[in-house]
Amino acid sequence: MAATLDPDRSEWDVIVLGGAAAGENAAQYASQFSGLSSVIVESHLLGGECSYWACMPSKALLRSVEAADAANHTPGVSARIDPAEVLARRDRVINGLDDTSQVNWALDTGIDVVRGYGRLNGERAVSVSRPDGSTRVLRARHAVVIDTGSAAAVPDVPGLRAATPWTSRDVTTMHEVPRRVVVLGGGVVACEAATWLRGLGAEEVTVVHRGRNLLSQHEPFAGEIVGQALQDSGVKLLLERTIADVKRPRTADTGEGRIHGGEVSVTLDDGSLLSADEVVIAAGRVPNSDDIGLETVGLTPGGYLDVDDHQNVRGVEGDWLYAIGDVCGRALLTHMGKYQARIVGDVITARAAGTRGELPSAAQGHVGLPQVVFSNPEVGTAGLTERQARDAGLDVEVVEHDMAALAGTYLMRTDYRGRAKLVIDRRRDVVVGATFVGPDISDLVHSATTAIVGEIPVSTLWHVVPSYPTPSEVWLRLLETLRSQRYEASDI
Repeated sequence: MAATLDPDRSEWDVIVLGGAAAGENAAQYASQFSGLSSVIVESHLLGGECSYWACMPSKALLRSVEAADAANHTPGVSARIDPAEVLARRDRVINGLDDTSQVNWALDTGIDVVRGYGRLNGERAVSVSRPDGSTRVLRARHAVVIDTGSAAAVPDVPGLRAATPWTSRDVTTMHEVPRRVVVLGGGVVACEAATWLRGLGAEEVTVVHRGRNLLSQHEPFAGEIVGQALQDSGVKLLLERTIADVKRPRTADTGEGRIHGGEVSVTLDDGSLLSADEVVIAAGRVPNSDDIGLETVGLTPGGYLDVDDHQNVRGVEGDWLYAIGDVCGRALLTHMGKYQARIVGDVITARAAGTRGELPSAAQGHVGLPQVVFSNPEVGTAGLTERQARDAGLDVEVVEHDMAALAGTYLMRTDYRGRAKLVIDRRRDVVVGATFVGPDISDLVHSATTAIVGEIPVSTLWHVVPSYPTPSEVWLRLLETLRSQRYEASDI
């Protein structure tokens, strides 16, 4: 698509370099809510990773698996999955990898869009290499916001790159379900991908993870429960293992940039061999910062951009350069990137208006840090784990409860399995962390986030009455368990 604005225009109040979900929010808050002019520079699809290759397609795939599993655990109900229809629905969700609707949204909101690869070109300037080979320089009156995101990290394993492994982009937009898959990694992407691959009919799914437990950044029981559920579904877990070598004798381009070939032979560090049709790499992310012109403003290319609580990039004078989303490394979560974008929009507006006083800060929102892993069962978290809280020097008190011991979860499925945990700062008597594991627990995360960010005292939480019979009753049970623990401790 050609540029969607006056080709002679060269100046805006705000330039957003990269048009992922966070970048769209930054431009929106500048234009729609603040009256500043803004432009997004994007070389590919407006909406970025989340809209087309991550959040939206993965959850479209997982929703069908989750719904069928819930039905088959409900007496009198049965369900089967039609993989072709699931993939077709996924394609509808991502609009067939066509961003026309999001471009139209931007234009209707008053945001201009320039197609091309953008790089910083000195103070408040962005050079855009356009599809026709020409170069155009854009200038910002007030701010440049970097939202170039991240990409899948591919380990330096002999033969791995030559074997054309799938990354998260490939596995979320696959055209058909492979029969045999090896997944490398044990984090969120690995657990979610293994869930939908097996759920959609992959006969052999093997997860190879170097750690002792899945989801190592979460409370230990989260990875244990998810790991057991994956095994119960037929997924093979190989923990404390790594890939030593990969071989694929032939590959062929099947169109649309997709490579498919012969059988993949994977050698593990203990010498054992695995055979698969595809290898999925889910071994972390790296920031897209090595070719965005950082050297023109005195910064070293590569790595996450260091930002303050206004999302200003440190090391650049003048308070004009901001970074949001994955590229700043604060929290590689779409909703947190969009939160950072809202803060940036308000900060830029305040500075442009010459407002004196305290500027908006992203510090408070990062205390809550909500996240949901849409595996089966789900994992929902907010704030700190127990270990993180102790490492931060807090006087920690913890309380746990079996999610299955609730009327609401029993009604959902008689063989419900899950667990909940609160981490409490004893000195302030407020919740600083929460973890919920079990089917359909994602909506519990927001209440935990509210309690954490709002610093609601435990004594006040007693008066936040949960509806019966729902999974939210776990809040009452956790508080009752906490009261019992404190009573027993007082008698010692």
